[in-house]
Amino acid sequence: MRPLPRRIPVLAASALAAVLVTTGCSELQEVSQGIDKAQQCVQAAGIVTETAAKVSGLINDPAAMEKALNEGGAKLGDLADKAANTSLKEAAEGVSGTLEGFNVTNANSAVDTAQKVATDSVQWVQQLTNACG
Repeated sequence: MRPLPRRIPVLAASALAAVLVTTGCSELQEVSQGIDKAQQCVQAAGIVTETAAKVSGLINDPAAMEKALNEGGAKLGDLADKAANTSLKEAAEGVSGTLEGFNVTNANSAVDTAQKVATDSVQWVQQLTNACG
């Protein structure tokens, strides 16, 4: 029997290493994407919670309330633009549009808006977290 040329074991080892590296890299990428998605989900819920907290303290300042709602909506819009998860993207865009859609022009509309945000913010957080599930 003739011995195998020296190149064959080296080539086989190189091919095996390439397969392992490729498989490992794709698994690492999947884990990384999962972490990014989880961070985005936490951030989205945090933006809604933070915005609702700001709004509740601005009942006597309609202009500041409107600004806080628009800022919260813009933050969610930015997050939606960066979201890799389509469901999270759509949910964040929906909540963003709702926040930016409030029209706070006077004390009465500020009170109404604060009540609406307080009651609906729980639902918005749930929509966002369900989109991440």
